[in-house]
Amino acid sequence: MEKIVYPDEITGFSTEEHRFEPYSWYREMRTSHPVYFDPKQKVWNVFLYRDVERVLSDYQLFSSKNDRKLSSFPVIGKKERSLTSMDPPLHSKRRGLVAKAFTPKSLKTWEPRIVTVAQYWLDQIREQDTIDLVYDLAIPLPVTVIAELLGVPASDWKQFKLWSDAIISPGSRDTYAESVKERSRALKEMADYLLPIIGQKRSRPTDDIISDLTIAEVEGERLSDEEIIHFGIGLLFAGNETTTRLISNAFYCFLIDQPAAYPLLRKELSLIPKAVEEVLRYRSPAQFMMRRVAQDTNVFGVEMKEGESIIAWIGSANRDGEHFVQAEQFDLNRPNNQQHLSFGKGTHFCLGAPLARMEASIGLAEFMKRYSRLILPEQWSLSENLGQRGFLARFPVRVER
Repeated sequence: MEKIVYPDEITGFSTEEHRFEPYSWYREMRTSHPVYFDPKQKVWNVFLYRDVERVLSDYQLFSSKNDRKLSSFPVIGKKERSLTSMDPPLHSKRRGLVAKAFTPKSLKTWEPRIVTVAQYWLDQIREQDTIDLVYDLAIPLPVTVIAELLGVPASDWKQFKLWSDAIISPGSRDTYAESVKERSRALKEMADYLLPIIGQKRSRPTDDIISDLTIAEVEGERLSDEEIIHFGIGLLFAGNETTTRLISNAFYCFLIDQPAAYPLLRKELSLIPKAVEEVLRYRSPAQFMMRRVAQDTNVFGVEMKEGESIIAWIGSANRDGEHFVQAEQFDLNRPNNQQHLSFGKGTHFCLGAPLARMEASIGLAEFMKRYSRLILPEQWSLSENLGQRGFLARFPVRVER
């Protein structure tokens, strides 16, 4: 069986517009094929909220250890050392090494710094009458914050972004081999970049995640440089890409999906955190995740065999009308929108979720304080980066202060 799963060959999407707006296909699959076996990719697919939640949370039945992988989901470092490819109890031990840096209590001390970073990037564009909401804010804010949290020079953010883009561009069947070479090059460059920084932190630790990892122990043993590099690359990648998509999607939701949202939120900034939850539900930064069937089961009414792969379509689950009333509408007042599955569920719930929420809320609030009205462009552009298909690449607006 082929090791790589290509989601585009399951959806049949051929344009960026289809990838950006997959929701009619999700609706069709929830209605007609809620549990679907794709014969070409040889992979199961689930689309209903209750089924996606089960796949993401029941690691004994649906394991993260999988010989196959999604073409759009890179494994950082050696697979057996990747948090995304582990199950408990090993996953719990490894995750615990960095988890304390992402607790709400720890991040509270970072809140003033995130405000400062957001204000810095907004100061850089204060003279502009047209602002690209993606390039000028959604990209630099998260990558700067995660760099400082890790303890690497935030001034290198453009290089981090280039590496990150290369890592998440495995591409289609036709371009996969070339993309793997680009990803390998980027990973090596990042490892060479981090190695001397790790050496400095070992001799002179400071208040950051890499320093914490240099003194951390697993079952009485310190982490090797290679293991810290894997953690660092994974956090640098995951810590900026998802939040960039979240902030970009938020502006799209507030200006296009629900145009009344921007002026409303600007008048009542305290509503922004709840609005962010609705953005996460309505336009999830991650649309799907894959697991391996760990034992024969008919839990979804069909016979699934041990070793088969299954894709949980998060973007579909978040629009399931059985769980969310009028799920296809963007609703700032939705009472249960925090039940979305955009950060996963269970043991693999996204480590950086509190940070992503905080960065998005702060970035949006600081922006809204400065700009009373935004005039939409005639057009915006979707990403042509193969690993970021279906996401905004440029979103320029004219601003009024």
